[in-house]
Amino acid sequence: MKIAVFPGSFDPITKGHESIVKRAAPLFDKIIVAIGVNSSKKGMFDHPTREKWIKQTFADVPNVEVMTYSGLTVDFCIQQNANYILRGLRSNADFEYEFTIAQMNKLLKDNVETFFLLTEPEYSAISSTIVKDIYRNNGDVSQFVPAAIKLTD
Repeated sequence: MKIAVFPGSFDPITKGHESIVKRAAPLFDKIIVAIGVNSSKKGMFDHPTREKWIKQTFADVPNVEVMTYSGLTVDFCIQQNANYILRGLRSNADFEYEFTIAQMNKLLKDNVETFFLLTEPEYSAISSTIVKDIYRNNGDVSQFVPAAIKLTD
């Protein structure tokens, strides 16, 4: 069984994340959207809310599951019998960063491969950080997040 883990904070999930998972869904038997817990970092949106949004976003994609994890992503992959990590690339800067992490993951767990998908051009400028900043300043973020998500105060 081909199982991929798509790790991230998803604070919040964006249309770019949604596109990567939906485009990758036919390639894998199962994709686990894995919300990473970082105890030294407080997110804007709590984990149960993020999990609910992700489940709503992929309600029509039967091979997508949502889980929360802490620790090393490669260790989580082994626990879930996943041999693949799925990552999206928006820019050269993303590639440089993700390449280094993929190489380190390969050194840690040789049987876990990283797959990169390029972000579709219309989503390349969208990041959770920018979405949070727009939201924090009372801007309309509806065009940047999946339709299932309603960000209201």
